[in-house]
Amino acid sequence: KGGEFLLTGAAGKRIFTPGDFPPDRRQIAWTAEEFVRKEVLPDLDRMERRDFALVVAKMRRCAGLGLFLADVPEEYGGLDLDKATSMLIAEKMGPSGSFSITYSGQTGIGSLPLVYYGTEDQKKRYLGLLTSGEWIGAYCLTEPDCGSDPLSARTTARLSEDGRHFLLNGVKQFITNAAFADLFTVFAKIDGKRFSAFLVERRFPGVSVGPEEEKMGLKGSSTAQVILEDAAVPAENLLGEAGKGHKIAFNVLNIGRLKLAATVTGMAKGAFAEAAAYAGQRRQFGRVIGEFGAIREKLADMTAAIFSCESVVYRVAGLLDDGIATLPRSRADSMDLYMKAIEEYAGECAIAKVHCTEALAYVVDEAVQVHGGYGYIREYPVERYYRDERINRIFEGTNEINRLLIPTLLFRRAEGGEFDLREKAAEAGARAGEGKRGRAPGNGPFGEELLFVDSLKQTFLAVLDASWEARESQEVLLALADMIIGIFAMETVALRAEKEYAAAGMGEKDLLGAVVKVALFSGAGRFQAAASRCTAYALSGDALASLLTLVSRRSVFPADGLLEAKRLLAEASREDGRYVFRFHGS
Repeated sequence: KGGEFLLTGAAGKRIFTPGDFPPDRRQIAWTAEEFVRKEVLPDLDRMERRDFALVVAKMRRCAGLGLFLADVPEEYGGLDLDKATSMLIAEKMGPSGSFSITYSGQTGIGSLPLVYYGTEDQKKRYLGLLTSGEWIGAYCLTEPDCGSDPLSARTTARLSEDGRHFLLNGVKQFITNAAFADLFTVFAKIDGKRFSAFLVERRFPGVSVGPEEEKMGLKGSSTAQVILEDAAVPAENLLGEAGKGHKIAFNVLNIGRLKLAATVTGMAKGAFAEAAAYAGQRRQFGRVIGEFGAIREKLADMTAAIFSCESVVYRVAGLLDDGIATLPRSRADSMDLYMKAIEEYAGECAIAKVHCTEALAYVVDEAVQVHGGYGYIREYPVERYYRDERINRIFEGTNEINRLLIPTLLFRRAEGGEFDLREKAAEAGARAGEGKRGRAPGNGPFGEELLFVDSLKQTFLAVLDASWEARESQEVLLALADMIIGIFAMETVALRAEKEYAAAGMGEKDLLGAVVKVALFSGAGRFQAAASRCTAYALSGDALASLLTLVSRRSVFPADGLLEAKRLLAEASREDGRYVFRFHGS
């Protein structure tokens, strides 16, 4: 179940990893990667000057390569691929910056509401236009006065007297693809009360688009207001049930968050490649700068951050695919079951979104630093990565909103009887006062690391027990979320390395050992900071001092050979000039 990883031992879990992709999926990834490298990146400067005709032409070329078909059912001309492959395509589009956002606006939030909730007639009318690239889609949820609280939307819809149309009035803000979109998924309240979704064509009377926003980054994508003034929308274009628009909005956002995590992982790889290549070429003091320890450490830590992101994205995608794979497709309520299978892992999707967007922020910042002053010059690609990065911590729900969501979902499931969370926390809290206990050695190449993660889970539960009465405080929720994110990421890194270790060559084994050591050392430090913060919010006096001692003792990762591990990762990256953990042929 979603969230259950916190209450179960790490050893023996099987997860989906990048090495599990079969050759045909890798071919799709290669197609996307080559498209970006040969056809998008060379023209990105033109697109950033708002050559939207070129953007649309590239989108149609993308459609011609079949890259719009992953999430579309076969009966409507799609490929109906697994979520892992959908994420893989999104990742490969990531280095294209603003174009990747245009692409995501089409294949993700621009199409998925129709795929998941559209009627047979709606799908027949619109899906073919979207998958061919003849039409571009957009998603209209945010408004000037409601961002993180979409249910407070002021856009209204009222049925015309003849019952043939809904008349929509309101303004939607920050709409991706607005300048050239042909079909908008618009959320509005019927009679000002029932939050609902509508399929709105650009050509409908009363629909207009405002001027382009002057953005910090993503300059090659369109962002503008969509204005609805008695916009006449045919009644048959109501999407899903009246008053159930929140289901569409939130379930599509779950997939959107994971797709964003995949996209920014690709962005991080692109930025890192620029930094690694530059470190191998730039000379100072008679040596290439990649030979200096200060730069090597950056390359190593960036590599570990990307490995962690990649691992998290595909583990979560694998969870979704496992849940979907068991569903009966012939039942009348099959789509409801499908959406419930996705909703089961809403917390994990939020974890991926926060973890990966913040890792990207770290990677691009360090990539600029590796370049020094040149990183601030537009001529160098890292300048674009730096500008484009910032919005990702706001997209698809701010990271603060996602952090609040993660433990809140856990508490709701516990209250619903799915978990015995309170009892587990109380048990861990009672054991917190016990002296340091030894533990049996772990099995397998990364058994010790997995046992360390299990120890962190017990520490989390002990801190949760101490802060139980304050669990509705946002400050406490944010700290709990950081602990949860850290546990999931560290466990995933160790599980992936353990799975891939057996088939790896000797040099690859060394790299896997190094990246786990670096990732867990960094992750443990962040976990300790979050656990200490949460403890300080909840306790005082001797109780605070006692639990802080426990947190400190349990959060220290025994990283023998850490310096050698970082040097190994850095040297491999510098020699290769890019991220070194790739499936064969990538």
